[in-house]
Amino acid sequence: MPAALVHNAYGKSQVRLTKVQRRPDRHDLIDWSIEVRLEGDFSAAFINGDNRHVVATDTMKNIVYALARDHDLAAPETFGLILGRHFLDSYPQVTSAGIYVTVQPWQRVDAAGQPLPHAFVAGPPGRQWRLAALTRKRAQVTAGIERLPLLKTADSAFRGFYRDNFTTLRETDDRIMATDLTAEWLYAGVEVNWDESYATVYRALIETFAGHRSLGVQQTLYAMGEAALAACPAVTEITLTMPNRHRILVDLSPFQRDNPNEVFVTTDEPFGTITGTLKRSG
Repeated sequence: MPAALVHNAYGKSQVRLTKVQRRPDRHDLIDWSIEVRLEGDFSAAFINGDNRHVVATDTMKNIVYALARDHDLAAPETFGLILGRHFLDSYPQVTSAGIYVTVQPWQRVDAAGQPLPHAFVAGPPGRQWRLAALTRKRAQVTAGIERLPLLKTADSAFRGFYRDNFTTLRETDDRIMATDLTAEWLYAGVEVNWDESYATVYRALIETFAGHRSLGVQQTLYAMGEAALAACPAVTEITLTMPNRHRILVDLSPFQRDNPNEVFVTTDEPFGTITGTLKRSG
């Protein structure tokens, strides 16, 4: 049966990059994992095994390391744009380049209240990533964080939901709210203070989660996305996914004990998943 190749892409994944940028007064540590994904005039390699236009994935890996030596790695978004432009400028058969950078954060070790210049401890949880997607006409940058654990022990209610013959869940005005936040946001352009913008969005999400008097995960998700857009004008759109990581109050009455909302069992499965996308309006 005849077939048509309607899309193709290929690249190099998990290119692990560590760079020590040696300043006179300190060392800056970069620890990234980079994925290169190219699209373009490669159909002959798929259909006929003709590899004349194929840029070897090993070459992609080598380019990552060579350009890492050539450039000061100020922000993963900047390096992603540099890499993407290199592939477009160097290989006419490439029509688009996607550079996905996963960040392993490190923080300086403090000793006697002073940050040490060349000792580090692993940074906060949550998988941080950036994506630079380039064609010959445009560039677009997306950033995000995955599986960031958040929990608060007050200011979370859930009541007034639809009930029918299958509903057994009790209403509550006081429950533990826990989630593993995944958020993805899109920047309007590429002339952005990347580190400041990322930190601003991150802070807005965390602080809103903590301070919001929640009537449900959906409402808190909206408040968090709204706060991120308000705090960072460079962001035009944000998508949040918040699984509901349940803590169930344990019935201690068989053991002649009360449980004034103190002892819970943590459950992994099943769990609710809530997601929403907010765009800047007006």
